Amino acid sequence: MAITGANSGIGLAAAAALSARGASVIMICRSLQRGEAARDALLEHQPAGSLEIAQIDLASMDSVRRGSDAILERHGEIHALINNAAIWLPDRTETSEGIEAMWATNVLGPFLLTERLLPALKAAGGARIVNLTSTVARGLDLADPQFQNRPYSGIGAYGQSKQANRMWTWDLAERHAPDSITANAVHPGGVGTSLGRHHDNWFGKAFDFWGKWLARTPAKGADTAVWLAASREAANRTGEYWVDRRVRRCPHRDPAAIAQLRDLCLTTTAG
Repeated sequence: MAITGANSGIGLAAAAALSARGASVIMICRSLQRGEAARDALLEHQPAGSLEIAQIDLASMDSVRRGSDAILERHGEIHALINNAAIWLPDRTETSEGIEAMWATNVLGPFLLTERLLPALKAAGGARIVNLTSTVARGLDLADPQFQNRPYSGIGAYGQSKQANRMWTWDLAERHAPDSITANAVHPGGVGTSLGRHHDNWFGKAFDFWGKWLARTPAKGADTAVWLAASREAANRTGEYWVDRRVRRCPHRDPAAIAQLRDLCLTTTAG
């Protein structure tokens, strides 16, 4: 099983839970050093765990290509992929490849990673894809997803990336049903993570306070994603939006917009 953003927060909690179930876990992390430290900490509590690090920066399509190739060289089968990693930036920035950073990290990177890992997911038979999203999913402008022609909004950019994650999930579920691959979207709830670390202002301070004292734990936030990735009960569930192991209605199901999003992602990540 593979998990992005597995060195902290929900991703780390998911890695711990799946490892405790006896799964071999690929911890996909941007920082090799932080990934190895997280793995070593998990192994102190679970010495028999099978944990390996794959270094991939989801903001870099080149890194995704190189990292996914390395994973495929080591693994002919992947039984589950949890796309968890995400960022939330207050200001518009571009990656070294000229892509708006939040769109690159939250949408294009996971899209490309999943596409490139499909051979191993198909080979597993009954593989599962779980995409982490949010209740703030809204406002996707497919004509300008990188805020090149409209004022940038941090919450707007984050919200549209989470809407794109949901829409892409429905595309995966439909396209890969013949491959016996399921795909589901999950809102983890309000979890205390480092998502607000880039906001060095009142918002960042408020987010940190909320995360420390009021939010649910990463383990609680990871519960539904782990359940969808590994439980017998969820084996045949696909194309659904989940909150606390319950299906919720999702308005972002326009087939034409979903097809447009897929074409946009394919075009932008081609290389």
